[in-house]
Amino acid sequence: MRPDKVEILDTTLRDGAQAEGISFSVNDKYRIAELLSSVGVKYIEAGNPGSNPKDREFFAGFKEKCSLGGCSTLAAFGSTRRKGVAPEDDKGIADIVAADTDTVVIFGKVWDMEVREVLRCSREENMDMIRDTVEYFRSLGKEVIFDAEHYFEAYQCDPVYALKCLKAAQEGGASAVVLCDTNGATMPGVVETCVKEAVAGIDCRIGIHTHNDSGLAVANTIVAVLAGASHVQGTFNGIGERCGNANLSTIIPNLQLKYGIECIPDDKMPLLTHVARAMAEVANITLTGQEPYIGVSAFSHKAGMHVDGVKKNPSTFEHVEPESVGNSRRFLMSEISGRSAIMDIISKYDSSVEKSSPQVSRILARLKEMEHKGYHFEGAQASQELLVCKELGVYNPYFRLEKMRISGEQPWSGEFSASAFIKISVDDINEVTASEGDGPVNAMDQALRKALEVFYPEINDIRLTDYKVRVLDTKATASQVRVLIESTDGDEIWSTVGVSKDILEASWIALVDSLEYKLMKSRMKK
Repeated sequence: MRPDKVEILDTTLRDGAQAEGISFSVNDKYRIAELLSSVGVKYIEAGNPGSNPKDREFFAGFKEKCSLGGCSTLAAFGSTRRKGVAPEDDKGIADIVAADTDTVVIFGKVWDMEVREVLRCSREENMDMIRDTVEYFRSLGKEVIFDAEHYFEAYQCDPVYALKCLKAAQEGGASAVVLCDTNGATMPGVVETCVKEAVAGIDCRIGIHTHNDSGLAVANTIVAVLAGASHVQGTFNGIGERCGNANLSTIIPNLQLKYGIECIPDDKMPLLTHVARAMAEVANITLTGQEPYIGVSAFSHKAGMHVDGVKKNPSTFEHVEPESVGNSRRFLMSEISGRSAIMDIISKYDSSVEKSSPQVSRILARLKEMEHKGYHFEGAQASQELLVCKELGVYNPYFRLEKMRISGEQPWSGEFSASAFIKISVDDINEVTASEGDGPVNAMDQALRKALEVFYPEINDIRLTDYKVRVLDTKATASQVRVLIESTDGDEIWSTVGVSKDILEASWIALVDSLEYKLMKSRMKK
């Protein structure tokens, strides 16, 4: 029977940190823990204090430098005792105890092959190792969650022994035993069978931990919950080793909004998009626009008929309300957009304009003219809005470029460098700066920011997360190019576009739009 509520354990700080290209500082880990607590995740598995100095430093300073506000429980991770060593004499277990967390997550072997070839002990001794370790932590007053590594391979090899290992953890006092699809290879039918048998045979909570090597981590997790699992492990944004872990950013809204199974408090659900994007920012990864629920394109509409349908009844092309997960609806302007898409943007800045107003026809004509030149607004929402504001006459530039000079040089060392000199004016006050960069675009970006920060401190919050160049024709070095820039302030993500035969000019157009869009939004909020 499926549960009415599941407990979420996020392992971004442990399993997620094993993803290629991810390296969290200790302060990063504190920030992520606070984000997870803010959205109401029950357990935050923060690492293995016995495996590396960074995790030990994290646990040692946690109480002083981080607050979970009573919403979440911190958990340390480690393995069962070693063969032939009592728990109280095991160095790894001592490190977990020293982490001083109320909850511990202990993994152990349940696959007969691993017991023989990795641990090289008897099946009975392995069960003793599981039971003894759990009992020891329970004697110290700690809650114990047992992760059964490679459970599904173990079950298919010897289902009786796999269940006996779970039983040993339960007998030791585990609050939950977790079936781990460690290789990410299991199909949904097998997951359902294993979970149902575990629920029927084990007298504690059953959990699920899946990896995405077969592209089924989210599906397998949902299958497991519907089969009776009430403890779910995963990572926000699905980061993890190889193909990643089960994506909690998708699992949580699927279970809570589609099945009515509570994962986090209802009032925390609108924070989901913010938390997922903020965690991506800390991890220094770029989320694809098509991420379910939290992606920038998740509720974006382009075709005129679709836009019109959503305006009349959102359920025609949206499976949930964007606001339910903290996201927002976007109508993309393009050559195939209808007046409805444009009206949605216009209404933000001038509510007096109607669909039949001449301004709408003028904006449509301007849009088609710009796209004919190579602009591509459906992937550049910020430039869309600025275009509308300019045509409505409500756009006020935040600075004026007086002079700019960019130069590059390649010294004998072979490293190309560039510098930019820039003079801007804000309210007739001039600011002159210069900066070096890794290439002319970077130098131009650094110099412009340096000048603008004098007038607009919020510029410091902006970070460019992506820069793309596309050649639009086949005129070799005289080709028209389109530059697309993605930016973030750690909360919102926006994109801007510039087109020119000069790549520096195209970059300048997109860069200026990015900064002015942020300044415009900041002023609107105030």
